[in-house]
Amino acid sequence: MEEMLREYLPILVFLAVAVGLGIVLILAAVVLAVRHPDPEKVSAYECGFNAFDDARMKFDVRFYLVAILFIIFDLEIAFLFPWAVAFGEISMAAFWSMMIFLGVLTAGFAYEWKKGALEWE
Repeated sequence: MEEMLREYLPILVFLAVAVGLGIVLILAAVVLAVRHPDPEKVSAYECGFNAFDDARMKFDVRFYLVAILFIIFDLEIAFLFPWAVAFGEISMAAFWSMMIFLGVLTAGFAYEWKKGALEWE
């Protein structure tokens, strides 16, 4: 039992220090923080709409378009990183398949740009 306690002692000390430091930092923020509440500052912010408005209100479809554009380019980066890391060992077929993939994404981006989906009044 004593041997097991000796093995777990560093973990217990680490947990105690972590909890103690967390409590000290939270208390320091409570004690030292400057409090100047402002209705604008403490209000919830969600996509530019008032937080307590009608849930069925209409809003601009450009929010969806920007989100879809983000997802597309996020996926592009997810595919591009492993491809770039293994660039020295890839075949010409892998190279051209990635060029086609990037071309399709670029065409989609150009189409969205041409349609004015990225313009905000």
